[in-house]
Amino acid sequence: MSVLMGRSPAVALRYLMAIQLLSMGAMEMSGPFWPLHLRELAPMSAATLAWVSMAVYAGPLLMTMLTAPWWGRLGDQTGHKPMVVRALLALAVSQLMAAWTDSVTVVLLARLIQGALGGFIATAQAYGAGLATPAQRSSLMARLQVATAMGSALGPWLGGILFDLWGFWIVNLTTALVCVLCALLAAVALPFVKPAAPTDRQRASSKPVAPTAAERPALQAFQGLLLGILLVQAGKIMPQAFFAVYADQVLHANASFTGLCYGATALGLCIAAPLWARAFAALAPEQVLQRVKWITLACAATLALQSMSHVPAWFVAARLLWGVFLGALLPVFYTLLSRQADGHRQGWVLGAGNSAAKAGALLGTAAGALAMGWLPISEVFWPNAAVYLIVAAALHGLQRRSDTREAAS
Repeated sequence: MSVLMGRSPAVALRYLMAIQLLSMGAMEMSGPFWPLHLRELAPMSAATLAWVSMAVYAGPLLMTMLTAPWWGRLGDQTGHKPMVVRALLALAVSQLMAAWTDSVTVVLLARLIQGALGGFIATAQAYGAGLATPAQRSSLMARLQVATAMGSALGPWLGGILFDLWGFWIVNLTTALVCVLCALLAAVALPFVKPAAPTDRQRASSKPVAPTAAERPALQAFQGLLLGILLVQAGKIMPQAFFAVYADQVLHANASFTGLCYGATALGLCIAAPLWARAFAALAPEQVLQRVKWITLACAATLALQSMSHVPAWFVAARLLWGVFLGALLPVFYTLLSRQADGHRQGWVLGAGNSAAKAGALLGTAAGALAMGWLPISEVFWPNAAVYLIVAAALHGLQRRSDTREAAS
């Protein structure tokens, strides 16, 4: 139990936000530079580099998908504070492994360990939910997302500076040290939250309740929203595999400028997401879908600008603008999913949305690596733009199906 159990939940949540910002910012310091590091470790063709880069980015996602439910169940039984500390220490160990090796195989192993033992974001959400009341949880999740976005905006820029000055090993070493400090802060400053005792109904059955026949028509609308989440996340993650190489070979940028460009998108998202949420709050779902369809087309346009803007200042502006539009997508899709579900289906529906997002991240990583391996590096943003055109077409189809259903009723 924490020695600071006397702290109020509000104070503990502030510590959690700080830990989220610092640790996720530290992890993002290495984000755009893995392909450059892999290319330095071993000579390889462009196609081989594309596949190895895909494995480096996709490995942690896949392992997290496989292990996160198990860690969540363990946290439900033992408390989520130990899971927070465990995740932070796992991140530190994996970054230390990557810092002190010159083997591509060990780097891949370190990334797999990171995904299998880390999963900090989901763990932090579960811990924070234990401190917050049900009415506060929506605000809590938004604040955690903003903390992550702020870390994503600052981390790559700082990582680029360190990369230019001392190389990639110091980036990973710094990340490990920050994660260790965050683990110590979590151990001391976060109160232990006793796991909730299961109800009699929960003891009686551990299986989720299947949707009833009356709910099936409404659940059909989830398919389009889940597809939208999958594709939006794929489009967001897709540049990760080729971004550093593009900046190096097309923009002729140094690592610090690459980090600045990479983080500009997260900065735009962080600034715009709360504004989009307020703008859509009073709108009907049909009105939201109509506006989101146009926003996805705007995302495609900003990616086309990134492909055509070889002037660094214009490229940064396009990245920032893309982030502004991204701030209206995933949060809105999650809100629409939540609106269409009954109260007792919230966990199932939002869990399906998070699964779709992880699948989209894997798809985006693979698509980015394939684009880098098969296309000239100067053209890799065009397939990325096409993803958002597909999202817009899917939303248009979802709208037409909704209109048809309303006309029939």
